[in-house]
Amino acid sequence: MILKQYYLGCLAHASYLLGDAASSTAVVVDPQRDVQQYVAGAEEFGLQIRHVFLTHFHADFVAGHLELRDRCGATIHLGSRAQAEYAFLSMKEGDTLDFQGMRLEVLETPGHTIESISILVFDLEKDRAKPYAVLTGDTLFIGDVGRPDLRASIGWSAEDLGARLYDSLHNKLLKLPGETLVYPTHGSGSLCGKSLSSDTVSTMGVQRRTNYALQPMTREEFVRIVSTGQPDAPPYFTYDAVLNTRERTSLDENLKRVLHPIELEEFLRMADAGAQILDVRESAEYAQDHLAGSINIGLSGQYATWAGTVLDRTKPIVVIAEPGREQEAALRLGRIGFDHVKGYLKGGMEALAGRLDLMVPTKRFSAPMVAEELASADPPLLLDVRSQREWTEKRIDGSTNIPLNHLQARIAEIPRDHRIAILCEGGYRSSIAAGILQRFGIMNLIEMAGGIAAWEAVKLPVVAEA
Repeated sequence: MILKQYYLGCLAHASYLLGDAASSTAVVVDPQRDVQQYVAGAEEFGLQIRHVFLTHFHADFVAGHLELRDRCGATIHLGSRAQAEYAFLSMKEGDTLDFQGMRLEVLETPGHTIESISILVFDLEKDRAKPYAVLTGDTLFIGDVGRPDLRASIGWSAEDLGARLYDSLHNKLLKLPGETLVYPTHGSGSLCGKSLSSDTVSTMGVQRRTNYALQPMTREEFVRIVSTGQPDAPPYFTYDAVLNTRERTSLDENLKRVLHPIELEEFLRMADAGAQILDVRESAEYAQDHLAGSINIGLSGQYATWAGTVLDRTKPIVVIAEPGREQEAALRLGRIGFDHVKGYLKGGMEALAGRLDLMVPTKRFSAPMVAEELASADPPLLLDVRSQREWTEKRIDGSTNIPLNHLQARIAEIPRDHRIAILCEGGYRSSIAAGILQRFGIMNLIEMAGGIAAWEAVKLPVVAEA
């Protein structure tokens, strides 16, 4: 038996290749939309991908089940409560896929979503009776459990799904042997829970002892705990969950359509007509000079998640990238179903050489320079765009907190007749915020390079939660 985990850090997403060498069969679970790594992995092990499972309809990414169906002829498997436009094999509690050296058995584990399943993996050469591992999808994470509040827009309350999640955990997963390996679909950084570990595998025994959500408590206490304190879900989550139920264009087909160079004059015309200008360079480069009206979401960070948070899914996107990185920019947007990219600026920033009339910089100050400004007779408004929880735990005294994901909705709270100094944790989100503010005509900005981490590094004071 073969079990290989693939981890995509920018989406905190784990997917799996399961293989039975005796029958040369591979099964892929919760694949990302660009599927070449699974095809290559199967070839490396001498396997053919014949099956693909979704543990549920994912909200934070578009899965690659249709790509594997079209490319490899794989049969799609979903839980028995799932409904989708494409053909799939419905799997109910206890259904199995049996191979010579491996058996997969479905547990229906609703809670994160109504159609959620977990998959028991039996290595038949080691033990035919006890599962070697369980792939828990978003039902059970390392250190956390799946949030039950993401389906409100389609009629499921957090209370109802939370109660089902409690039953799935206590009546099924917690009854597994302590040595059973736990492989979830997400890790630290995912917005599908609030306290996910950076570990990508554990055991049921360790999770029983250390996972806060698995400690003894009533169903009502559990629902209250797991329903509160969850991070804000980006607006694209519901869109992606629905898109994963639909027949759609494959990622490769979409990239062929969107990856074409645009001359500067046409690029500007598209921007004037309402296209969103997405500059994917590093924040320091963006600050030096950028096209007026553009938003910087750098490829080095949680690019797709923030793009899905601050960009409008209904308006076309045009990209400014370093030459050679355009495909990466479009592909990573495609992973969250943002297929409305209309092209990229031919030549990147070189196309804007000599066009100072189109360019604006963002002033970047070091932490000590910002401290001097704050102590001056006319201090700037210090705008912290981290999450409310981050700001509450540790902040610069006198700062105003408007989380980045709420900035556009709360733009009226930003004074236009005053200098604004922006900060976040390390400088990634503050660069996004600077572009948003400039798009709204708020130009008297300072961005604090390095964020609050740089502030602390030079021993400047912070207010910490007691």
